[in-house]
Amino acid sequence: MKNIGVLTGGGDVPGLNPAIRGVARRAFQFGYKVTGILDGWRGLLEAEAIELTPERVSGILHVGGTILGSSRTNPLKKTADMDKCVENFKKLGLDAIVAIGGDDTLSVALALYRDRGVPCVGVPKTMDNDVGETEFCIGFDTAVEVVVDAIDRLHTTAESHHRVLVLEVMGRHAGWVAVYGGLAGGADYIAIPERPVDLNEIVAHLKQRYASGKRFSVIVVAEGAEIQGMKEVEERDAFGHVILAKRAVGQTLAEQIEAATGFETRAMQLGHVQRGGSPSAFDRVLGLRLGVRAAELVHEGKFGYMPALKCSKIVDVPLEQALKGTRTVDMELYEVARVFFC
Repeated sequence: MKNIGVLTGGGDVPGLNPAIRGVARRAFQFGYKVTGILDGWRGLLEAEAIELTPERVSGILHVGGTILGSSRTNPLKKTADMDKCVENFKKLGLDAIVAIGGDDTLSVALALYRDRGVPCVGVPKTMDNDVGETEFCIGFDTAVEVVVDAIDRLHTTAESHHRVLVLEVMGRHAGWVAVYGGLAGGADYIAIPERPVDLNEIVAHLKQRYASGKRFSVIVVAEGAEIQGMKEVEERDAFGHVILAKRAVGQTLAEQIEAATGFETRAMQLGHVQRGGSPSAFDRVLGLRLGVRAAELVHEGKFGYMPALKCSKIVDVPLEQALKGTRTVDMELYEVARVFFC
């Protein structure tokens, strides 16, 4: 009997539990044992795990977060930690690992497979939707739904009080959530990391709206967007990334808009609300499909790969290819959004 280890790393998102369920249920059909590694790579470093029985993965389809817990632990920082991962892989009696996560989590899986010979398969998860070689990642669709709901609610108070409201959403290197959410929610301007923010352009746009009789505006800004006079912070996570929540890009932009226009401006940081709650129907189905295929990849001995969504089909993609670069917003899509900046 094979023993498949499964873990969830990085930030939690809705849809992780469906992916865990997909891996487990397909593995059970192959007659395999499934071990849940707790809290991402930290669990492998400390050999903390539980057996995932059919009962444990029952009733979790609609549940947000992850029953296995998660962390941003990065074993790649120390050779000794990578050695420990290999040691505990054997100690736990594992035959393969399915790592569900974004670029950082998947980069550890690739290194373990390529450099240490540990059989690993990845599953793309991130609400930022920026993992390469897949059209959608687990958690993205639900995050967009939350953003659209927030914009709908902000529109009413912005119009009632004749204010400019700036909504800061997640998106470190890619503005997928901002573009999809802003386009669907009818945002009056969208700022994303892929396109430098020109404050003068935003100010001119707002003044034009005001002159045409539109005395309110809703602006969506991705947390990784750059704006003039932005003050950086040096606090970083285990993977060396600036903790963007502390940059307060939305608040900074709001202050600059009010100073330049005189329009009353407020900022809202949507934050972790975007990654909470029950997964959407799309994320549930995507999690199940990717999880099932991940278990099949293990069964086929096809390691160093991840299942991906392309043209509504699940295809196998080498992890090395998927991690070559960040998948950023297609500028054609952004230009479609710009049509409605009026």
